[in-house]
Formats: sequence, C-alpha cells, structure tokens
Amino acid sequence: MRPDLRARATAERELMDAADADPAMLERTYERFRLVNAIVSRPGAVYRRDVRPRARRRRIRVLDVGAGGGDLCRALTGRLRRDGVDADVTALDLDPRAVAWARAHDDGAGVVYRCAPVSELVAGGEGFDIVLSNHLLHHLGEAELRRFLADTRRLVAPGGLVAHHDIARSRLAYAAFAAATLPFAGTLLRGSFIRPDGLTSIRRSYTAAELSAAAQPGWSVRRGFPARLELRWERDDGDH
Repeated sequence: MRPDLRARATAERELMDAADADPAMLERTYERFRLVNAIVSRPGAVYRRDVRPRARRRRIRVLDVGAGGGDLCRALTGRLRRDGVDADVTALDLDPRAVAWARAHDDGAGVVYRCAPVSELVAGGEGFDIVLSNHLLHHLGEAELRRFLADTRRLVAPGGLVAHHDIARSRLAYAAFAAATLPFAGTLLRGSFIRPDGLTSIRRSYTAAELSAAAQPGWSVRRGFPARLELRWERDDGDH
C-alpha cells in the first residue's frame, strides 16, 4: 500500500529517536550514516560551494545543528586539512546518545561535540560564520521551524551563511529511496534504522512550497538532486 504523501505525516516518528531504541541498532545506524549521507547529502558539494571559499579568506567557525553521529563534521574537517586551511567545527545535537557516540568516534578530526539546544548558544552570545543542518527540518513543526530559523539567524556573524538541507517530500523520493535501499536491507543496512526511518523521514518532510510558506522573508529555497531542498540565508553586514 502506497503512503499518502499529500500532507506531512507529522504524527509519525523515527524509530531511532525513541528513548528505548535498541543501542546496538542505534550504533549501527550512526556507523552507516557516513556512507548514506555521502550519497544522498553530498557533503563535498557543500564544502566546495560554501565552506572552502570562506575558509581560504580566514579561519572560520562552522556549526552543524542536529549533527547526529557527526559524519558531516568529520567529512568537512578532513577536506579542510587536505586543502591546508583551518576552521573550528562544532557538532551540536540534543540527543546525548548521538553526542557520546560521535565524540568516541572522532578519530582525530578535532571536532567539538556539544549536547545543547540552539537557543542555549543564542543566549550565550555565540557566533559562527556558517551554520548548517542536514535532515533536521522535517523533525520540526511549523512553529518550531520558525523559532529554529530565527535562532540560527541570530548565531551567524556578519557576512555569514545559514544553510539547512533536507529531503523533499514526493512520491518519486519515497519510491526511489525504497527501491535503492531494498537490496541492502539484509546486508549493509541490516540491524540499523536507516531504511524504515528514511521512509518515515520522507513522509514527514516539507515540500519546497511548504518551506517557502513557513520561512520568514530573506530566506530562499533551492531544489537539488536527488529530491533535495536547501533553505538558505546569508547575512550582510547591515543585517541584525
């Protein structure tokens, strides 16, 4: 039976977010995120377009919100080192299980791992040149989304950037993910939450039109391949 994708499935929840999620499956999910995100989220493109140009001018501060197992942050620090440029990279997540796993698997990347809400960083007056998120927006209702966008804007220094990346809800995205992961369900993805949670995430995700309607003025929505959305805001020196 095909799911109804006409509206967000806001009542559904990812299995890995449950407080009683199986620890072994959770760890395997974090381990496999690196491979899945390398294909789906394309951190190399984010690095080439947004991170490297800024890092070449000066040492920059990067924040990844909802970083999970920290694979995006470690990928960014690896590329920065290969290019001989420096940045301070922080992985932020609300789930202490994710933060503990990411910290234990840093492997010398030098990422700073923190367990805190974005609002705590805002209250502390912290600032970053780039604020990123990946697969976080679909976890938020519209009111939560508006508060989150306002908070991430407040964290950005003059000339900085906020770029939130997520899945675009569509029948094609759901069918493609279901078909692409099915051959690996009993092997590479076995014992993880990636396949069922990925399908749930697509059902919970926003469309481009829904994101545009929920975002405040100044934000732009960009479509990408495969079935990707980017909600983007860049701060000029005159922005407050």
